[in-house]
Amino acid sequence: MADQIDILSERERTILARYAMHSADSRGRRHPESPHPYRGPYQRDRDRILHSAAFRRLSQKTQVFAGEMGDYHRTRLTHTLEVASIARTIARALRLNEDLVEALAFAHDLGHPPFGHAGEAVLDECLRDVGGFNHNAQGVRICELLESSYREYPGLNLTDEVLEGQRQRANKRHHYTYGSNSTERVSSPLLEVQVVDAADSIAYDAHDADDALELGLLSAEQLFEVPLWSEARERVLDRLPVLNKRQLLRAIVHEIIDWQVSDHIEQTQQTLSEGAVATTDDVRRAPIVICPSEEFVQKKANLEQFLFDKVYRHPQLLAKREHAKQAIREMFEILIAQPEKLPPKFQRIAVFENLPRAVGDYLAGMTDRFAFEEHRQLLGQ
Repeated sequence: MADQIDILSERERTILARYAMHSADSRGRRHPESPHPYRGPYQRDRDRILHSAAFRRLSQKTQVFAGEMGDYHRTRLTHTLEVASIARTIARALRLNEDLVEALAFAHDLGHPPFGHAGEAVLDECLRDVGGFNHNAQGVRICELLESSYREYPGLNLTDEVLEGQRQRANKRHHYTYGSNSTERVSSPLLEVQVVDAADSIAYDAHDADDALELGLLSAEQLFEVPLWSEARERVLDRLPVLNKRQLLRAIVHEIIDWQVSDHIEQTQQTLSEGAVATTDDVRRAPIVICPSEEFVQKKANLEQFLFDKVYRHPQLLAKREHAKQAIREMFEILIAQPEKLPPKFQRIAVFENLPRAVGDYLAGMTDRFAFEEHRQLLGQ
């Protein structure tokens, strides 16, 4: 086994940059485990997340558009897979730890409740008196407590680096104060964490517009008024002048992803070439490294403002969100009044922590379909 660990360490020393997170430098797990004979620690993390119940449930959770609106658009699971794909592309170009990046990407939306951000908003409102609700913090809670895959300990017993990255996402400033027996300090995320944040933004910039087009909530003409879409169309037509409308729109979505990925890689390589960031300790002390160029910052901002105004605030979506929020709110009120209706696992959480948090955990773990079914059951319909 020691030979296999040495082989992994040597491979990473050869392939990965010094500023990447090497498996040999991991701070380990809360519950110590023997090394696996042929999988590194971040490979194991990725696999544990992939095989978790919370990950499977993402297939039936809203990303932006509810399931009954069609079967083309992204779910929370397909979004996660797209983020992982984009993140691995950036990580490979920058010689970062792809296993860690993939584990972080698979974990990044585990804590999302049903009905997307509408579900998160109403749970945050319901749980205001006990600290509110944040899907990134809920993801940590799933990984450390709520998943029950192992007899020896609660949660998935992931490495400290994956949990740290998820905690950093829970902090809106993407900074995380940590320190056990040492003086606490504020640390910037590892580059692998920064890559997943960037990939998340790149993915939804492209696929939310794509889904809205397919559902008829937007027209191509509206999108062509957005500078990033207009410029992407010109770039595509310079290479492929003969495309029908559907082919053109698909090619533009691909171009927007590829263009942003290339921009992030080039901008990051330029920053790294300046030599201020050579090790992971440098990364933790430095400002955010992986980000778009100045040219792209405004383009992204314009597109995201357009999506907010024309897609996320679309009357059809708002109506569905209000229906979903009402269902969650009503279930929360019923379960607070009748906690005996909670499954035993969540009744135990209510005893050890508090009832509102236990109800929040139960509701957050539901898929869209199960939430509506449970709502009907609880209301006796």
